[in-house]
Amino acid sequence: MEKENKSPRSERSDRIKKIEELKELNINPYPAKSKRTFLIKKVLEDFDSFKKEERKLNLTGRLKSKRSHGNLTFAQLEDRSAKIQIAFSKKEIGVDKYEQLTKLIDIGDFLEVKGACFVTHKGENSLMISDWKLLSKAIRPLPDKWRGFRDEEEKLRKRYLDILINKDIRDMVEKKAKFWNSVREFLMKEDFLEVETPVLETTTGGADARPFETKHNALDINVYLRISMGELWQKRLMVAGLEKTFEIGRQFRNEGMDAEHLQDYTQMEFYWAYADYEDGMKLVEQLFKHVAKETFGTLKFKIRDFDIDLEKKWEKYDYRKTVKKYTKIDILNTTEKEIKAKLDELKVDYDKKGFNITRAIDNLWKYCRKQIAGPGFLVGVPKVISPLAKTDPENTELTLRFQPIIAGSELGNGYSELNDPLDQAKRFKAQQKLRDEGDDEAQMYDNDYVEALEYGMPPTCGFGMSERVFSFLMGKSMRECQIFPLMKPKYNLKGNTGYFKLKPGELKGEVEKNLGINHKDAKKLLNRYIKDENTKFHMIETEVIMRTLAKHFSQDEERWGIIGLLHDIDWELTKDNTDNHGIKMKKIIKEAGGTDFLIETIQSHVYGFGNVELKDKKRTTTLQHALAASETLTGLIIASALMQPDKKLASVKLGSLKKKFKNSKFAANCNRDIIMECEKIDIPIDDFLELSLKALQGISDELSL
Repeated sequence: MEKENKSPRSERSDRIKKIEELKELNINPYPAKSKRTFLIKKVLEDFDSFKKEERKLNLTGRLKSKRSHGNLTFAQLEDRSAKIQIAFSKKEIGVDKYEQLTKLIDIGDFLEVKGACFVTHKGENSLMISDWKLLSKAIRPLPDKWRGFRDEEEKLRKRYLDILINKDIRDMVEKKAKFWNSVREFLMKEDFLEVETPVLETTTGGADARPFETKHNALDINVYLRISMGELWQKRLMVAGLEKTFEIGRQFRNEGMDAEHLQDYTQMEFYWAYADYEDGMKLVEQLFKHVAKETFGTLKFKIRDFDIDLEKKWEKYDYRKTVKKYTKIDILNTTEKEIKAKLDELKVDYDKKGFNITRAIDNLWKYCRKQIAGPGFLVGVPKVISPLAKTDPENTELTLRFQPIIAGSELGNGYSELNDPLDQAKRFKAQQKLRDEGDDEAQMYDNDYVEALEYGMPPTCGFGMSERVFSFLMGKSMRECQIFPLMKPKYNLKGNTGYFKLKPGELKGEVEKNLGINHKDAKKLLNRYIKDENTKFHMIETEVIMRTLAKHFSQDEERWGIIGLLHDIDWELTKDNTDNHGIKMKKIIKEAGGTDFLIETIQSHVYGFGNVELKDKKRTTTLQHALAASETLTGLIIASALMQPDKKLASVKLGSLKKKFKNSKFAANCNRDIIMECEKIDIPIDDFLELSLKALQGISDELSL
């Protein structure tokens, strides 16, 4: 295989030069047209017949490997269906085309090739190429599957590459498509009509969740992204007489993120007139079995520590009895105080904001459900946490609600829908009261929906499930199962429009003044005045973080780097009397040609300490805050690296660094208040920790860490 020994930056530069060479040869590196006669999979399946016919085939795909042996080059071409070996002979395609291929075509490029089937002397089915055409020149080299793409966060951030090199991820994407197609197929066979309902709403409904809010400029109103798959809209369609509807789409909840919950995900909900929750359970059991079989080819799964067999009889778990079994608390005869004490006893973590009896009971149940393997349905859910479900006529404190339970989790929600407009209005008022008291997940009062119910809605069963069902059956988190999960930007963003770019005038203080010293001279000063290796490393560390911040702000990286590199230039002259630190450097910088601006900026990192000349000064400019925060943070990051078993920067994880930042006893000499000055220049602390950690990890070899 062709080896990639160059750095990604150097490789990218070389490939850009190749584009210019291609253009000089009148070869368009990005043509619009291509011609493909067969997918590679089809060629491999019918290889013998194609070989016998000596038929010329046109294939297209990405070059995944390339190795040359004098006048013969072997490569692998891959399209969405399969991969095939292709051979280029100088005799077959001509000297010019052969040299262009070997010198200007790289792994990762897209090609169209024309050739005939043949078998190599090693018995491999291949294609001998008689002509080729470049379809797209890849500027960046592909990551190496085993060595060059290990960072889990980077895999999610660059999911397109993960899909490209990881067959398991590609298979997951295909399975997810099968999953939703099988849901749609099942419901349509059951005579449900697929509908589309509004994503933007003036009043959210259909779930207890915190919505995303935005401004609708044309109507000059505030609107919300929907938190359910059109529940209240689909029930309006029941009023309209459609009887059987469903919708599959995206919904949004502005709340916590964990292995089972995301803020932006796919949901399905169906509504079935003249059916009740018992009918719903029967249909949902059939739906789950159909989808599992169609998507995964089995009804048996290993999820967490549970062995799940969907073919087994689906049990029914009574909400009240189950909670009492595991906690000794009767949810219909208890208090908020008693439940809180039990939650604390069980060490259950819960959100204390807006905490009330509804949230208390729900958190208690969440603890209990983790003990249940399933498959089965939760029934007998209290009315207080079911504002849209019909009341159980045998116990008016409960509702006719059901939820599939598998491997300790709820994988959907359904009920006999409340169609009594007066009761619905009463429950909405109770929910609105909770909302007014601080529970921002409680449901809003929807007057328009109540009015629709007053025209009459037939008895109806509704059910909804999200892509969590798919992730559970896959044995992965929801985030892993999203094709492009939402990621926190790698760099601080303003309005999510790209890099946070500032013009010089927008920075706090003048930055673009001449420093009077170039980087080469700054390095000479460093080597002249700093002999201690650790001090030198600290100054280099500060330089690289400052350069990273300069790039972040679209500023001059070299100038910011010089300031970081020289900030402790007088340390070895003043370490025995730190009151002079930042004072003696003036002479050093002046004699080297440095400007007053450079001196003042360097001095600013010791404002508030030591010498009386600097003690009462305050940092005011972007550069001053950046320097102080950067040089202080280096100590925390290096201390974190030295705590690792291998004492390597590469082993420091962002989550661990965040925890160490919050623990003031760790590396106590690293002043957290100074590090927090990053937020004075509009960089959140989490972003600053991430930027700086990755910056130092990028020079770990130079630092011998």
